[in-house]
Amino acid sequence: MHRTVLTVAISLFAIWGPATAFAEVHEPPESRWELVAAPFALHWASEADHRHVVLLGLERQEPENVLWGGAVFRNSFGQPSAYAYYGRRWNQLFGSNDFYFKLSGGVIYGYKGQYKDKVPFNHHGFGLAVIPALGFQITRNDALQIGFLGTAAAIFTYNRRF
Repeated sequence: MHRTVLTVAISLFAIWGPATAFAEVHEPPESRWELVAAPFALHWASEADHRHVVLLGLERQEPENVLWGGAVFRNSFGQPSAYAYYGRRWNQLFGSNDFYFKLSGGVIYGYKGQYKDKVPFNHHGFGLAVIPALGFQITRNDALQIGFLGTAAAIFTYNRRF
Protein backbone atom coordinates (compact mmCIF):
# COMPACT_ATOMS: atom_id res chain seq x y z
CA MET A 1 0.00 0.00 0.00
CA HIS A 2 2.79 2.46 0.90
CA ARG A 3 4.53 1.60 -2.38
CA THR A 4 1.36 2.62 -4.26
CA VAL A 5 1.16 5.93 -2.37
CA LEU A 6 4.83 6.63 -3.11
CA THR A 7 4.34 5.81 -6.80
CA VAL A 8 1.34 8.14 -7.01
CA ALA A 9 3.24 10.93 -5.23
CA ILE A 10 6.24 10.64 -7.57
CA SER A 11 3.93 10.59 -10.60
CA LEU A 12 2.16 13.73 -9.42
CA PHE A 13 5.45 15.57 -8.93
CA ALA A 14 6.46 14.51 -12.44
CA ILE A 15 3.16 15.86 -13.78
CA TRP A 16 3.16 19.03 -11.63
CA GLY A 17 6.41 20.40 -13.07
CA PRO A 18 5.54 20.14 -16.78
CA ALA A 19 1.94 21.19 -16.11
CA THR A 20 3.11 24.58 -14.85
CA ALA A 21 4.56 25.25 -18.31
CA PHE A 22 1.12 25.22 -19.96
CA ALA A 23 -0.08 28.65 -21.00
CA GLU A 24 -3.02 30.09 -19.13
CA VAL A 25 -6.19 31.17 -20.87
CA HIS A 26 -6.88 34.80 -20.01
CA GLU A 27 -10.40 34.67 -18.67
CA PRO A 28 -12.04 37.51 -16.79
CA PRO A 29 -10.63 37.70 -13.23
CA GLU A 30 -13.91 36.59 -11.69
CA SER A 31 -14.90 33.69 -9.53
CA ARG A 32 -17.42 31.20 -10.85
CA TRP A 33 -19.19 28.07 -9.71
CA GLU A 34 -19.21 24.74 -11.48
CA LEU A 35 -21.70 21.91 -10.98
CA VAL A 36 -20.08 18.49 -11.36
CA ALA A 37 -22.06 15.33 -12.11
CA ALA A 38 -20.61 11.87 -12.65
CA PRO A 39 -22.87 9.13 -13.96
CA PHE A 40 -20.28 6.34 -13.58
CA ALA A 41 -16.73 5.22 -12.94
CA LEU A 42 -14.72 2.68 -14.90
CA HIS A 43 -12.74 0.30 -12.66
CA TRP A 44 -9.41 -1.03 -13.88
CA ALA A 45 -10.19 -4.43 -12.32
CA SER A 46 -13.63 -5.79 -11.56
CA GLU A 47 -14.45 -6.97 -8.05
CA ALA A 48 -17.59 -8.76 -6.94
CA ASP A 49 -18.19 -6.00 -4.33
CA HIS A 50 -18.16 -3.15 -6.87
CA ARG A 51 -21.34 -1.09 -7.15
CA HIS A 52 -22.41 1.64 -9.54
CA VAL A 53 -20.75 4.98 -8.65
CA VAL A 54 -22.61 8.30 -8.90
CA LEU A 55 -21.30 11.71 -7.83
CA LEU A 56 -22.66 15.24 -7.47
CA GLY A 57 -20.35 18.12 -6.61
CA LEU A 58 -19.96 21.87 -6.49
CA GLU A 59 -16.67 23.56 -7.32
CA ARG A 60 -15.57 27.17 -6.99
CA GLN A 61 -13.03 28.41 -9.52
CA GLU A 62 -11.19 31.49 -8.38
CA PRO A 63 -9.03 33.92 -10.37
CA GLU A 64 -5.57 32.55 -11.19
CA ASN A 65 -7.21 29.13 -11.82
CA VAL A 66 -7.26 28.09 -8.16
CA LEU A 67 -10.23 25.86 -7.28
CA TRP A 68 -11.89 24.33 -4.24
CA GLY A 69 -15.02 22.32 -3.73
CA GLY A 70 -16.80 19.31 -2.44
CA ALA A 71 -18.66 16.30 -3.73
CA VAL A 72 -20.97 13.68 -2.34
CA PHE A 73 -21.03 10.27 -3.94
CA ARG A 74 -21.79 6.62 -3.52
CA ASN A 75 -18.43 4.87 -3.57
CA SER A 76 -17.57 1.67 -5.40
CA PHE A 77 -18.82 -0.38 -2.45
CA GLY A 78 -22.19 1.34 -2.09
CA GLN A 79 -21.18 3.50 0.89
CA PRO A 80 -22.22 7.17 1.11
CA SER A 81 -19.04 9.22 0.76
CA ALA A 82 -17.71 12.77 0.37
CA TYR A 83 -14.61 14.58 -0.92
CA ALA A 84 -13.54 18.13 0.10
CA TYR A 85 -10.65 19.50 -1.91
CA TYR A 86 -8.41 22.32 -3.07
CA GLY A 87 -6.55 22.43 -6.39
CA ARG A 88 -5.53 24.16 -9.58
CA ARG A 89 -6.48 24.17 -13.25
CA TRP A 90 -4.09 24.58 -16.20
CA ASN A 91 -5.61 25.62 -19.52
CA GLN A 92 -4.45 25.23 -23.12
CA LEU A 93 -3.28 21.67 -22.67
CA PHE A 94 -1.76 20.23 -25.88
CA GLY A 95 -1.76 23.78 -27.29
CA SER A 96 -5.55 23.82 -27.55
CA ASN A 97 -7.98 26.17 -25.82
CA ASP A 98 -10.38 23.23 -25.45
CA PHE A 99 -8.22 20.93 -23.29
CA TYR A 100 -7.22 21.47 -19.66
CA PHE A 101 -5.60 19.66 -16.74
CA LYS A 102 -6.78 19.78 -13.11
CA LEU A 103 -5.10 18.56 -9.97
CA SER A 104 -6.98 18.43 -6.68
CA GLY A 105 -6.13 17.09 -3.27
CA GLY A 106 -8.12 16.81 -0.10
CA VAL A 107 -9.95 14.74 2.47
CA ILE A 108 -12.17 11.85 1.47
CA TYR A 109 -14.72 10.27 3.78
CA GLY A 110 -16.78 7.10 3.61
CA TYR A 111 -14.56 4.08 3.12
CA LYS A 112 -15.31 2.12 6.28
CA GLY A 113 -15.29 -1.40 7.61
CA GLN A 114 -13.80 -4.00 5.31
CA TYR A 115 -13.12 -1.29 2.69
CA LYS A 116 -11.06 1.03 4.92
CA ASP A 117 -7.81 -0.01 3.19
CA LYS A 118 -9.08 1.12 -0.22
CA VAL A 119 -8.08 4.73 0.61
CA PRO A 120 -4.58 5.81 1.76
CA PHE A 121 -4.10 6.91 5.37
CA ASN A 122 -7.69 6.04 6.27
CA HIS A 123 -8.58 6.65 9.92
CA HIS A 124 -12.19 6.08 11.01
CA GLY A 125 -13.43 6.59 7.44
CA PHE A 126 -11.36 9.74 6.75
CA GLY A 127 -8.51 9.46 4.25
CA LEU A 128 -6.49 11.49 1.77
CA ALA A 129 -7.01 11.73 -1.98
CA VAL A 130 -5.17 13.33 -4.89
CA ILE A 131 -7.04 13.37 -8.20
CA PRO A 132 -5.48 14.39 -11.51
CA ALA A 133 -8.00 15.03 -14.30
CA LEU A 134 -8.08 15.83 -18.00
CA GLY A 135 -10.92 17.89 -19.39
CA PHE A 136 -12.41 19.06 -22.66
CA GLN A 137 -14.24 22.40 -22.74
CA ILE A 138 -17.24 21.83 -25.06
CA THR A 139 -18.62 25.37 -24.73
CA ARG A 140 -17.76 28.30 -22.47
CA ASN A 141 -19.96 26.76 -19.76
CA ASP A 142 -19.88 23.01 -20.46
CA ALA A 143 -17.05 20.50 -20.11
CA LEU A 144 -16.41 16.77 -20.02
CA GLN A 145 -13.72 15.50 -17.68
CA ILE A 146 -12.01 12.25 -16.73
CA GLY A 147 -10.51 11.96 -13.25
CA PHE A 148 -7.95 9.27 -12.45
CA LEU A 149 -8.62 7.57 -9.12
CA GLY A 150 -5.23 6.05 -8.47
CA THR A 151 -4.90 2.39 -9.29
CA ALA A 152 -8.65 1.80 -8.86
CA ALA A 153 -10.64 3.59 -11.55
CA ALA A 154 -11.38 6.58 -13.74
CA ILE A 155 -14.46 8.72 -13.18
CA PHE A 156 -16.25 10.54 -16.00
CA THR A 157 -17.93 13.88 -15.24
CA TYR A 158 -20.02 16.54 -16.89
CA ASN A 159 -19.19 20.02 -15.56
CA ARG A 160 -21.49 23.04 -15.93
CA ARG A 161 -20.34 26.60 -15.07
CA PHE A 162 -22.80 29.13 -13.77
